Formats: sequence, C-alpha cells, structure tokens
Amino acid sequence: MVDFSSPVKTSGPKFAALCNDGALLELALTQWVLGLLAGEGFRTMLTPDIAHTAVLEGCGFSPRGDSSHVYRVANNSDEHHRSQDLCLVGTSEIILAGSQAGTYYKNPKAELPLRLAGFGHCFRAEAGSAGAATRGLYRLHQFSKVEMFTFCEPEDSPAELDRLRSIQERICDELGLHWRTIDMFPHELGNPAARKFDVQVFMPSRGGFGEVASISNCTDFQARRLDIRYADPSSGARGFVHTLNGTAIAVPRIVLAILETHQQVDGSVLIPTCLQHFFHGRTRFTPPQ
Repeated sequence: MVDFSSPVKTSGPKFAALCNDGALLELALTQWVLGLLAGEGFRTMLTPDIAHTAVLEGCGFSPRGDSSHVYRVANNSDEHHRSQDLCLVGTSEIILAGSQAGTYYKNPKAELPLRLAGFGHCFRAEAGSAGAATRGLYRLHQFSKVEMFTFCEPEDSPAELDRLRSIQERICDELGLHWRTIDMFPHELGNPAARKFDVQVFMPSRGGFGEVASISNCTDFQARRLDIRYADPSSGARGFVHTLNGTAIAVPRIVLAILETHQQVDGSVLIPTCLQHFFHGRTRFTPPQ
C-alpha cells in the first residue's frame, strides 16, 4: 500500500508513494470528504499548488529566510521572468484565502459566510528530525490534504469555529477513529490564529495520540493583509471580514490511523463503512500472499 524506497531514488528522503489499495484509499477519502463538505454548504475546489509570496505573507506564512519551510520556485520562462516570487504552497488554505484578496462584500448578509473546501498538494521543506516519531507517513515533504475555509462577519466567527470543529470530529467518528480535541494554549498559536483547536487520533505506532487536524479562527489577521472587507448597509457596520480554516483530511495521517485502528489479527484491515462503496463492496484490505 505504501512505497517508501522508490521515492528515495527519485525525490529523496521523507517522500512516499501510495500504491494499489493505498492509492485507491487516498482517492476514496478525498471524494468522500469533498462530498460530505458539499452537503455542508462548502464550495469544493481543486486548487493550484503554487502561489505568489505576497499571498503567503498575507496569510501569515514566512516564505523567506533560513528558517522558512517553504519551497521557492525558480522559473526562467518568458511568462514568469518578471515574477520570480512563486512558492509551492504548504496548504491549500493559502490559495483559498488568496482567492478573495481585494474583495469588498457590499451585501454581507447575503454573501457571507462563504465556505470553501479545497483539495491540494502540500509541500513542506522541513519534515522533522530523524527518529521513530517522524518516520513513515506521519511527516512528509509532500502530501495531499482537503482544507476547509470560511469568510464571515466578525460576530459570526466564534460559532463558525465551533462548526468547523464539529465537522472534523464527525469525520473522525465516521472513519471509526479514536480522537480527542485539544483547545490550544495561546503561546502555542501561530501568528494568524486567535484561537485554535487540534484534533488528535490515537496511533498505536506512536504510543499515543497524533495530530491529524487543526482548526483556527484567524479573526481579521489575514483579511487585513489581503484587503478583504465588508460593509453592511442595514446596520452601518463595516470593516474586515474574519477568516477561519480547518483540516478536513490530511491524507497520509488519516491513512496511517485507519491502517492501525482497523487492523485485524490476520493482518487484514477493515475498510470504514463510509468508504466501502468506493471499493465495489469490499469490506477489508487483505495483505499480499
């Protein structure tokens, strides 16, 4: 299901290739969760994997400096010769947030909240130090993820944060995973987030819980930098919208959790009920003979 050796030859360490049932499991997880989010009122998107550094900076990421975890893109083509400021994104949050840059919502009661769900590939130059805690699928330089993102009026963002958290917990429930939610301490928050929850799933190989999702309320941090405003003609309220983001599926970690949680004594792995129709009625993965 997972090939670690071939990607080392082609791309280096901390890369992995899902194959056979592993590849089908990624596609099943992605299609299932995008359908679930569409039913929750999200506009689903397949997002680009490259963004301008200005968009990364507007979202609170640091694309420059020795401590940056961002892959820079060098391109000498005519189209980009004047614009050498491109980066591979570490999350589709960047693309979803930037998609509304410069937007002015003149009728927020009708236009907001705007909920987006994006599937994209994530690239992170720093993938952890060597050791059992970062070995395997848990921490990679490249992986796939479905991200939730909301633009809303300021008074609605606390309730929207709870809504995103509830959706993520429902995803873990439907996949049959053992999870817990942590309300993160302020000193553990990144620059954009005013409040953040981490959802963790029990992973036997780690001897405890591992993070599979984070849900953040960034209030107006990103909207000020990306110039996303609103004005309510009925109340006279105006200002910057609030933005929120949350992981729906970080594919490698969810694949890891499914394989470890649902493995049986004969080595087979039960397929979560919500995914079985993507496997034409199969109910389990069986080890190769």
